Amino acid sequence: MAKKRVSMGDRRKAREYERQGVQAYEEWDIDRAIKCFEAAARLVPDEPDYRLYLARVLARSGDFDQALRALADFMRLEPDSPLEDRFEQLFASGMDEVELLLTDKMTAAGMPIEEIGAAIQMWLEYRITLGRDPLIVRKPETWAAALDYTVRKVNLRPVRRREIAALYGVSERAVRDRHNDLVRTLDVMPCDYRYFTGKENPLDKLVEAAELLEQLEARFQEA
Repeated sequence: MAKKRVSMGDRRKAREYERQGVQAYEEWDIDRAIKCFEAAARLVPDEPDYRLYLARVLARSGDFDQALRALADFMRLEPDSPLEDRFEQLFASGMDEVELLLTDKMTAAGMPIEEIGAAIQMWLEYRITLGRDPLIVRKPETWAAALDYTVRKVNLRPVRRREIAALYGVSERAVRDRHNDLVRTLDVMPCDYRYFTGKENPLDKLVEAAELLEQLEARFQEA
């Protein structure tokens, strides 16, 4: 069965949806970003980048099952992609070297299983979110150390880079550089809801305070 030809008009519409989707993604408007990339993919179903964008935003939302489905669609549309090896690893049933190191070292350090899980989730999301950017893993210990350090920082644990560097047998500078990569790529913040495992997130109080301030301001402005 012949593929349906995509008109130039539909391609232009898809590119506009892509532009809007990228903007929404950067603004953390997850629902709008998903709708935009899904619309673009419907208009131009043979464009792999729309599936890759969709995988990235779904990963940010925490819906990893759907993110992996979008990645599978990407790989089907671009079977000889240089990203194939990296993405195929995400479908493997076993842990990779970084995840094994995290599990071993964090468990030995007495870290709760929830934070170990958060570090593994961060690693999964990072590998998806990189998109077409290359992932270089010369020394798995470096990435494991950075993930461990970042999750501890998110959860407000008192920790120093040199302690984590010593735990994993890597340099403090390497931990810093990979930590910065994680923070920049994933837009990580203190108490980030994706990786914070405590019962009460301090960010909730900030949200409540902001909402209260907005209500008070509205009352103040009433005629």
